[in-house]
Amino acid sequence: MTPGHTTHPTRARRELLSWRNAVFAIFFLSGLSLASWVARLPEVRDETGLSTQGVGLVILSGSIASVLGLIAAPPLMARFGARAGMAGALIAVSLGLVFIGFGGSLLPSIPLIAIGLAFAGFGNGAVDVMMNVEGAEAEREISRTLMPLMHAFFSFGTVAGAGIAAAAAALAVPVAVHLSAIAAVIAIGAIVSVRFVPKRSELGDPSAADERADAASARPWTERFRDGLRVWGDVRLLLIGVIMLGMSFAEGSANDWLTLAAVDGHGLDPAVGAAIFTVFAVSMTTARVLGGPLVDRFGRVATLRVLAATGVVGLSLFIFGTEMWVIVIGTIMWGVGASMGFPVGMSAAADVPDRAQAAARVSAVAIIGYCAFLVGPPFIGFLGEHFGLLNALLVILALMVMAGLAAPAARERSRMPGATGGESDGPANGSAAAASDA
Repeated sequence: MTPGHTTHPTRARRELLSWRNAVFAIFFLSGLSLASWVARLPEVRDETGLSTQGVGLVILSGSIASVLGLIAAPPLMARFGARAGMAGALIAVSLGLVFIGFGGSLLPSIPLIAIGLAFAGFGNGAVDVMMNVEGAEAEREISRTLMPLMHAFFSFGTVAGAGIAAAAAALAVPVAVHLSAIAAVIAIGAIVSVRFVPKRSELGDPSAADERADAASARPWTERFRDGLRVWGDVRLLLIGVIMLGMSFAEGSANDWLTLAAVDGHGLDPAVGAAIFTVFAVSMTTARVLGGPLVDRFGRVATLRVLAATGVVGLSLFIFGTEMWVIVIGTIMWGVGASMGFPVGMSAAADVPDRAQAAARVSAVAIIGYCAFLVGPPFIGFLGEHFGLLNALLVILALMVMAGLAAPAARERSRMPGATGGESDGPANGSAAAASDA
């Protein structure tokens, strides 16, 4: 169990498992939605006659909407609660997929595609924050590190989405039919999944406020939202944001530029470049699946320092290596190094006694991390245009060093000087009985 997590879950084991699985499902659905339309992008481009630059401009509508969704998530949660917020956001994503599908095949229309990307981008941006808030809270009550595995489920969703899209393309299934079917799965899956997410007054769930009728639940949502803004003045939280900034920058830039860096920077064949990216994706996903127990055993600070060092060495090998085996090892270490900074940072942000404040803190660092994920790749592209892609990656190297230096900000609350409440100063020896099999 991660030090700093509560050792006394207040919910029954069955409810905890259902909650955990619901969050897994939401992460999966978010990844599924993203990969589904991205994998059909070449056909959408051909149907609409868009140029490469035109595709970039259309995608920009989705990127802008994603940032707006990140910003809008905290007030939406404060007003409607996490359950309704996550369901509504994924339904918006589903609507966007339908627009993209029809605009990209049956009724070729660039404005329709742009509208669809705006809906999908806004919904995914908002649900990214909300599902991380829920994931951090579920992890706290289950008393085990689960955030890395939750983010692995997002990766599983992208793999499933890409695979289904490839099969649909091979079978000549129209983009509109394919994306409409995926949209239905996501909408239904979201509505079913959020039913297993507990109602909590601190996040503004209306019925939870009626049931508990405590002082926090009676506060207006505008007041809860204003309180949430105050967390941005917490220096320790901003340092956790630095960790997530560096790790998210490393992940997002790899997703967009690793293949081109291998091909243009190292002169590799395009097929080999694609294989290099696959190595990165597999390394990152594997580290997230296996990483939770390591965090529980060694603590957040030690884990983050080792990961940052691994990423720095890996990036250095990738940038300066000339032999294929050096580049491959560097790619593996890059993927492992960037794998858990984001989810571990979420856990650290949520590690405070006040649960309403925890939600606001997770929202804040999620915004930092996802903005870095979205803004980082274009910035690397700008630098790469002027200085070469391999040289541009040196920025990531510097940010990962900063993330490693900021690692102490993620220290478990039970390990901080003056910690009280009967929590252990070292790694906890087991979890509560109610969550023993969670």
